[in-house]
Amino acid sequence: MTPHLLILSLIAAASLQAAPELGKPAPAFTLKDTAGKEVSLADYKGKFVVLEWINYGCPFVQKHYVSQNMPSLQKEFTDKGVVWLAVCSSAAGKQGHLSVADITKKNAEFGTKFTAYLLDENGAIGKAYDAKTTPEMFIINPEGNLIYKGAIDDKPTAKPEDVQGASNYVQSALNAALAGEPVPTKETKSYGCTVKY
Repeated sequence: MTPHLLILSLIAAASLQAAPELGKPAPAFTLKDTAGKEVSLADYKGKFVVLEWINYGCPFVQKHYVSQNMPSLQKEFTDKGVVWLAVCSSAAGKQGHLSVADITKKNAEFGTKFTAYLLDENGAIGKAYDAKTTPEMFIINPEGNLIYKGAIDDKPTAKPEDVQGASNYVQSALNAALAGEPVPTKETKSYGCTVKY
């Protein structure tokens, strides 16, 4: 096979890994958290699970932490039994890839309330979910199916003051799903920094 054909076949193979579909099973995964403990999506069968793609170096992520929007959402829903997993797919040497000590420090600084912060250093899980930005949000129902994917809200800026008055898609989706109602908006275009694979 010529180098040109090899490249084309690799591109074709990569494009076959389609984005996860709404209403279908969310891609399974096992990742280590900051304590070195393995966390699997399968551990949370029977619960609602939120996946939040995170990068503390990204101004769009900072917007939602500096304003306390993300920690307050995390608390609101983990208090209701929802599992909230922050996933960092930043590769070593790229923005957002931090030491465990630095992650712990940032978590304390922002008062995070997620269930766990997961390390996806090789980007395999980010790519399985086709996560493109930080933040990008996914909601999985107790049956393990994807019921929401996209942006956190409808104000695609990096300004903390824009949290006020924004329509929060994640909050609306979770409130509806927890009440046994259909999710009003199932998919939106995420915004933020590109995931630093």
